[in-house]
Amino acid sequence: MSSDTRPHIRSFSGRRGHFTAGQRLACETLRERWCLPYRKEAVDATAVFGRDAPLVVEIGFGMGETTARIAAADPARDFLGIEVYPAGVGSLLARIEAAGLRNLRIVQHDAVEVIRDMIAPGTLAGVHVWFPDPWPKKRHHKRRLIQPPFVALLASRLAPGGYLHCATDWDPYAMQMLDVLSHEPLLANGVSETTVGETAVQCRGFAPRPAWRPLTKFESRGLGLGHVVRDLFFLRRALSPTS
Repeated sequence: MSSDTRPHIRSFSGRRGHFTAGQRLACETLRERWCLPYRKEAVDATAVFGRDAPLVVEIGFGMGETTARIAAADPARDFLGIEVYPAGVGSLLARIEAAGLRNLRIVQHDAVEVIRDMIAPGTLAGVHVWFPDPWPKKRHHKRRLIQPPFVALLASRLAPGGYLHCATDWDPYAMQMLDVLSHEPLLANGVSETTVGETAVQCRGFAPRPAWRPLTKFESRGLGLGHVVRDLFFLRRALSPTS
């Protein structure tokens, strides 16, 4: 586990948002059952889920609708959602309980610290980072989540062949994501001439939206405004480039 505990720039704001009575009740009554406390020790996923299965992390799940749908559609995998805002946590807790999902847990904490302190190297089957805050103003770009140090951390937590899947509807951020991911030595772009033919040239390294990623309300709203959604799909190389 990394011992680097230096402070980092937060990628989220301090806004609390609207917290409904139902979300509050879900947090009060279901947190102990479905949430993991943040600790500076690696999660024992086998003990938490009661089985040995591939583990996928989603960072910033919002209200959790997509997270719950994916977990329900893929019962062979286990999922860990990371979110800082209580409203989203309460919303997903209610969905977990209503759907009887046994393969989904939540950590309410800063994602950088969770990945650094609670995920052992080489253990994740996948990471989802869908529609993170684009921080569009230039002076705020340093707060974007997808930056070289964090991508290096994510790559180190992926098992060989594991994937990092990002999506955004903010084109300048998409280009930054593509540049950062392309320069991470442990990652390889999953889009290539051999996989999508001529589409690779059209996408410029971006990936088609996979059928298993549901269309979110946020994404639908962006598409309605004429935004172009970009998916990025990178794979963890089998071996370290220095090995």
